Formats: sequence, C-alpha cells, structure tokens
Amino acid sequence: MVCYLLADLLTSGPDSSYLPQEKNLIRNADLADAATLCAIYNPYVLETCISFEEHAVTVQAMEDRIKKVHDEHLPWLVFEQDGIILGYAYATPWRVRHAYRFSVEMSVYVLRGQGKLGIGQRLYQRLLVMLAAADIHTVIAGIALPNPASIALHEKIGMQQVAHFREVGYKFGQWIDVGYWEMQI
Repeated sequence: MVCYLLADLLTSGPDSSYLPQEKNLIRNADLADAATLCAIYNPYVLETCISFEEHAVTVQAMEDRIKKVHDEHLPWLVFEQDGIILGYAYATPWRVRHAYRFSVEMSVYVLRGQGKLGIGQRLYQRLLVMLAAADIHTVIAGIALPNPASIALHEKIGMQQVAHFREVGYKFGQWIDVGYWEMQI
C-alpha cells in the first residue's frame, strides 16, 4: 500500500462560510460517539501515513481513549452538522513528568470529503479557548510529513514548526518524517 496525502482533509479556507452556523454544533464528546469517531479515524489508520497506528481502532478502545482524556480533565470535542459528527479534536498530556503538566498535544480528524470547510480550524479554535481556561501554557502538534494540508491548518491557527525528525516512523514499507509545531496560549 502506498502512503498518500489527503490534501483536502485538514485545511480550512474561504469555503468555510459554506457551513450554516445554526446547523452546527461543537460539543464535548461522550462514549456514545465512539463508533462514529472510529469511522472517521480508521481510514487515516488503514489507508494513510497521517496516523502511525497500523490497526483499526475498536469502539471499546475509542471509548477508553475518550474516558482517559476526560479523566485528565482535558477536552475532547466533536463537530456536528445536522446531528452528524463530521470531525473531532482533543488534547492529551504532552509527557507524564509533573513539570510538563501545563503542556498538551492536540489532534484533529475530519471526515473524508469534509475538508476545506473550516471544521478543523473551528474545532481547534474552541479547543484552544478551553485549554487556555484550564491554564494550559503550551500546545504541541505532531504531523507526519509531508502533509501540506495539516501544516496549513496548524500554521493558520498560529502554530510554528519547532522540530523535524527524519525517518522516525515506518509504515506501508517506507520511512516517514515527523514535524512538531507549537504555540503558547
């Protein structure tokens, strides 16, 4: 299988006004969302190098991830349009050592075909407000490279690249670089 970019998945652009405001909702994820989140995430796992996971995530595993994020008192958000979840974003602790407690890593995933509508950006904007209110100081995001769509999204919200690790992942028979972006909030 060949790694490929999903150039339309994580960007937002001028078309973001296409989403009618009154039909959209960003809310906290709950366990009942797990199956839908798997349906959004697993194509990234099984068909791309965007995620370094190599096996589909089960509903139970997704439920466990949601619980863990909530147990850490961090946000996990979903974006709904007309009651259908089109994307999600969440934050996890950056590292386990106590001195890192004010730093998190955040991620966003958007349903295929729903890129360039501003969903990722809107999820991240809400997530950043919630993280600032929780006294988080630094937000970090890792991006499998190349991935211009994800880079554009992260830089659009104000993140800057701070690292580039060469050939640190191996998936689909090829070595993959990873870049890290950060911002202080």
